[in-house]
Amino acid sequence: MTSFADLGVPSVLADALTASGIAAPFPIQEATLPDSLAGRDVLGRGRTGSGKTLAFSLPLVARLAGVSRRASRPTGLVLAPTRELATQINATLEPLAGALGLRTTVIFGGVSQKRQETALRAGADIVVACPGRLEDLLRQKVLTLADVRITVLDEADHMADLGFLPVVRRLLDATAKDAQRLLFSATLDNGVDVLVKRYLHDPKVHSVDESAAAVTTMEHRVFLTDTDAKKDLVTMLASGTGRRVMFMRTKHHAKKMAKQLTSAGIPAVDLHGNLSQNARDRNLAQFSSGEVRVLVATDVAARGVHVDDVELVVHIDPPTEHKAYLHRSGRTARAGSDGTVVTVVLPEQRQDVRKLLRAAGVDAPLETVTPDSAAVAEVVGTIAPRVAPAPVSASGNRPGASRKPATAPSARSGGDGGGRSRGGRGRGRGGQGESASAPRSTASSRGGARRGGSGARAGAPANSRPAATVAYSTSTGSPAGRRRGSRRADAPNTARRQG
Repeated sequence: MTSFADLGVPSVLADALTASGIAAPFPIQEATLPDSLAGRDVLGRGRTGSGKTLAFSLPLVARLAGVSRRASRPTGLVLAPTRELATQINATLEPLAGALGLRTTVIFGGVSQKRQETALRAGADIVVACPGRLEDLLRQKVLTLADVRITVLDEADHMADLGFLPVVRRLLDATAKDAQRLLFSATLDNGVDVLVKRYLHDPKVHSVDESAAAVTTMEHRVFLTDTDAKKDLVTMLASGTGRRVMFMRTKHHAKKMAKQLTSAGIPAVDLHGNLSQNARDRNLAQFSSGEVRVLVATDVAARGVHVDDVELVVHIDPPTEHKAYLHRSGRTARAGSDGTVVTVVLPEQRQDVRKLLRAAGVDAPLETVTPDSAAVAEVVGTIAPRVAPAPVSASGNRPGASRKPATAPSARSGGDGGGRSRGGRGRGRGGQGESASAPRSTASSRGGARRGGSGARAGAPANSRPAATVAYSTSTGSPAGRRRGSRRADAPNTARRQG
């Protein structure tokens, strides 16, 4: 097995990773680190959750160690499209930088710039920034980018989608022409290819785990329901013990849904563009720590929220295009772990969703459900999973096929009682699952009978699941059982998820 030290990572950084439970590099790291550590420009293509943050954080820190620090003249720069992503990149980067005596700071809009000015003038070696606020500070001459030796562009395609590329070009023009540049992106469309040609010098190209590959790392379900039953169906999907992210199209509806779920006894928080930065940070911290298990979000969370152990993503409102579906869905099944994605479809949305899934490379049958359906209970984890129904043909008919009976799940014992069972969520068979003191879930009141003693864990606190770690953003190891077709064969079994 290749180690970080084998790839040229300094021992002090390799030891820090090992101490935090990261024993082996992921494919994107193994592919890019030899080139980036050697000072070459790198173009890394891979979907979010594939381990890109460590892939650029390690060379950034290693190559800047020992460089003289000067006020308002950073030597390392990371550009990110959203405040949430910038904050989480810094959470991974800061402890690595600290191990080599480097300082980091985060810069984004929506908050007072006074503290950011203070950090820059005190001497920040590495700046993690959103383009808009950084350009404002540059114009005000609060800092200069002339000393930047390494620039990282993370999720460049998302920056293009948000219209940041003109600002990014101006920022790159302010750095030295011979500076090293690392660009990471899931795709090269919408002008990202122009950035590559203009600013990267003879880049080493590494494509690992691209967006289309996301469909093989998770289980996809499509639930057809009617308008009257949709609210109860969503409430049922929100119940259960694991973390779940639920996507809605508008800010207003995300806020309203979070309130409705909380009123129904399922604590939830919202995340969208109308929230202040303090409210965003507070809500995301509650979700990350496990204080609440449901995050209702708009697409602001589709490309910047990296939280461990998100077991379920629900598209309450289906997205309008397949890239959004892939990025939303990528909140689960991250870095080799398991996950399930459910799309809720109303009758009038059937054709649009079929086209969407086809473009995303997802082959999932359309299942007509009510809130009390066995298929819903299976996803929530209140009954054992059954055999997947045969795919629906273009005409909507299901071809005849013999089916094998479902194999009984085998729950993993020990730990925190969070063992997953084969083929589905399967939490708590044999008395190790939902906390006895957790809020009463809709599943228990709607007839979703639990098997094997209801999976209640006597005396456990409602929020007894281990807190998700944002720093390093690492993954838990492989569960004893696996969902259908949800695990990549070559995914390493590391102790925690990587950024």
